[in-house]
Amino acid sequence: MGNVASINQTATGIRLPNFCNLGIMLRSLIVVNLLLAAGAVMRAPDLRSAGFQFVILATFGEPVLILSLVALCGVRRWLHAMGYAASVLALLAFEVALAWVVSRAAGGAFADRAGMGFPQVALLVVFVTGVTLAYFDLRSRALAPAIADARIQALQARIRPHFLYNSINAVISLIRSEPRRAEHALEDMADLFRVLMSENRTLAPIGEEVQLARQYLEIEALRLGERLKVVWRLEGMPADALVPPLMLQPLVENAVYHGIEPSPEGGEVTIEIRRDGPQLALTLENPVPGEGRSPAGNRMAIANIRERLQLHFDAEASMKSEALDGRWRVAIRMPYLTAPA
Repeated sequence: MGNVASINQTATGIRLPNFCNLGIMLRSLIVVNLLLAAGAVMRAPDLRSAGFQFVILATFGEPVLILSLVALCGVRRWLHAMGYAASVLALLAFEVALAWVVSRAAGGAFADRAGMGFPQVALLVVFVTGVTLAYFDLRSRALAPAIADARIQALQARIRPHFLYNSINAVISLIRSEPRRAEHALEDMADLFRVLMSENRTLAPIGEEVQLARQYLEIEALRLGERLKVVWRLEGMPADALVPPLMLQPLVENAVYHGIEPSPEGGEVTIEIRRDGPQLALTLENPVPGEGRSPAGNRMAIANIRERLQLHFDAEASMKSEALDGRWRVAIRMPYLTAPA
């Protein structure tokens, strides 16, 4: 999959949905077929003939819908650049033109069987298209900015007060004995909190997320020492892949807090990121001590990130977490997207 085309729920304005997204396609099919079914019921003299009317409408509507989704996926960047109002007008004009082409290709069979002239067909197409766009518009407004801001703010506030307190104490203990290391730790803390407190609305390169997680782990290593072991498997990672911001650091923080701190012996955190065809796969594992911390915080972070994945990628992203053989494993898959060239 090429350049970025994420769902625009997290943008400041409302735009057309990303018609290349699997979730958008499925919702379009459901909405359009429901409207066709409602139209069939209204046109039929009785319920028995409603099924026949639906077949007639669907015979025309399904090809128009499928061709529309394919075409809109191909020109999504052009529509996005036009602005919402202009893109809606262009889309309506395109749908009417496509309906005319399909009607001509059918040789008038649809109009004859449905008892509709092309002006009525065009009106039907405009109505169905308008209702479908209105549905996506309402859905976008419901998701953004209120939910997006709430999720991001909750994630930004997640860094625990004990982390700041312990980190400052660790730096103080190094100031005399290892001043360069203490200076480096303070720089890492400054970078970490700068990112956590910034406005993070758009997708970010996975390379930056990895760097942020590394800085966090270096700070934690000041106090945990050899108890904290980290294995990075990044050979197959495309550094330019775009992901929701602040996705990796909270998972790493959970791994340290729930998997390493409770154990006197510590443990190993394993992080693997790779490209798997059209998808980006991220896997994180940490030990599960016998008497670990309460899983409430763990569930909160996972639920938060899962909702943000859905916000950006809809049905094309997935997240699974499970305890297996004494290890806690989080696996995330999402579309492989990059920034426009």
